[in-house]
Amino acid sequence: MSGKFYFCNLWLFCALISAGYCLVGTAPSAWALSSSNIPLDSPIYSYLEKLGGLGLIKSDVKGIRPFSKAEAARLVLEAEGNLTAADVGQQPFANELIARIHDLIPREISLRKNPDQKPPVLDHNLISSLRFRYVYLDGTSRNYERPVHDPGDDGVFGLGSGLRPINPYPSPAQQRGAEGTPLLENNNGVIYRDGSNGELRWAAEAYLSDKVTGLIEPSILIGDDNRIRMNRGYVKLGGGGIELEFGKDENWLGQGYRGNITLTSNAENFTLVKLSSPEPVRVGWLSWLGDLKYALIASRFDKTNTGGVERQPWFYALKLVSKPTDNLEIGFNLGRQVGGPGVKSGTGDTLRGLIGGTSADNSNGMAGFELRYRMPWLRNTELYGEFSGEDTASFWPIVESYVAGFYIPRLTGDGRNDFRFEFFQGNQILYTNGTFPEGYLYKGLPIGHSQGGAVQDFFARYSHWFSVRNNLALEYIFTQRGNLGRVKVDSSGNFDANGTLQAVERKHAGRIHWRLPIYGDMDAELTYGYERISNFDLVPGAGRKNQLFVAEITYRY
Repeated sequence: MSGKFYFCNLWLFCALISAGYCLVGTAPSAWALSSSNIPLDSPIYSYLEKLGGLGLIKSDVKGIRPFSKAEAARLVLEAEGNLTAADVGQQPFANELIARIHDLIPREISLRKNPDQKPPVLDHNLISSLRFRYVYLDGTSRNYERPVHDPGDDGVFGLGSGLRPINPYPSPAQQRGAEGTPLLENNNGVIYRDGSNGELRWAAEAYLSDKVTGLIEPSILIGDDNRIRMNRGYVKLGGGGIELEFGKDENWLGQGYRGNITLTSNAENFTLVKLSSPEPVRVGWLSWLGDLKYALIASRFDKTNTGGVERQPWFYALKLVSKPTDNLEIGFNLGRQVGGPGVKSGTGDTLRGLIGGTSADNSNGMAGFELRYRMPWLRNTELYGEFSGEDTASFWPIVESYVAGFYIPRLTGDGRNDFRFEFFQGNQILYTNGTFPEGYLYKGLPIGHSQGGAVQDFFARYSHWFSVRNNLALEYIFTQRGNLGRVKVDSSGNFDANGTLQAVERKHAGRIHWRLPIYGDMDAELTYGYERISNFDLVPGAGRKNQLFVAEITYRY
């Protein structure tokens, strides 16, 4: 990287750290506890969400994950304090949820309850969590490579026109990437092969008093090619309103359950530096914004060579969340690739890449807004949505993509039945870019929504809680690809102005999940999924049926 590029990023990073300290310095004092992050597929998130659905948690912020264990402890103690206000019929279930979270994060809850209790100077847990997974796959993943038409002449929310010029070029844009494992998205980039696979994830933690936390989580994959990699591994300094993290970790920026537009756990976790507030802060002169949470993530992607174009971009993501009332959460998302080999890196070019939104922009990014609204009068049903643009005009995001959904935590009064529906529409040029032709990918997978761009996806999930650790869930997914940005292609799927229109790929899928206790802190989860795809990979008449079976055993996960 050039010295100028390095200096500008260093200056920006230091300025944001200083701003973070100023925010915390003006916030009400709170004891900061350093703690490790909870894996994004841990059931703790569903436990906390259920407590929120029972009306016992009101200060939750869902748009930035993972939660630290200290933040989860704060939320469960809030639920515990509100327990007497719950309906009599809900209290046994709520008590079960609270007790289970106590079992899973005892250190953080104990230190939260007793802030005068001094933790050991040095402490460790060699097996803080463990997961062994067996996967049998009978299937083939979809390839997202396809040319797409970009007409330009955009409006906002599908209305109007002229915010972006009409595209005068006959050649289409190019979607790239792949699905990963069929029927098993958001898996930290782990791809299981056809046939039998095994995977072991083991996490160990170490603490330096209440100020520093370290974690390692190697992953051992057993299959056609046995391999070991570090899935997560980081050091965290601080906690509460400001925390600095170095290492490799997963992140989820958005309200979506199946996916978000800016950043998810779909691709392999990348090495990063992260400045964030694991717990909400309240700033006096911005008190009208309510509780605030923020995250700034900086990384550098691997070197790629796409069509002879070599790139190794820097990546940063920014998330700011405001919660002005107990029931309303508003968020701003930004993700951007910038700089690296072959990209102009003068001072002006660097600033344009970092900030974007100019006609000479040399970056690939997206930005948007989101909200979540909880309706207490409707059994705490939640509505949520995200609007994001791949480009900007007059500071307004255009080239639009959407995530929208609703969650009913109490289909029945006792809270043991819930339902969710979620919709995603990725613009035809979402995750594509001319400066970075590999697109918004990391190691071949989208770092945002697992279904990629130029797609529509519908997701429904019903679950029943026999008990806190015994949960049965049914899911249905309908996805269509090729209906957005259709172009004429030849028999090989390449752009041909004299060819025939691309076929539309349609996928119907169903999954069943059953989580149940085994012994002590050990749980099991069984998953079966089946999908039927027509016009597989946009090939007319090509059909495909995929099946997936997963059996896993977890310990304190």
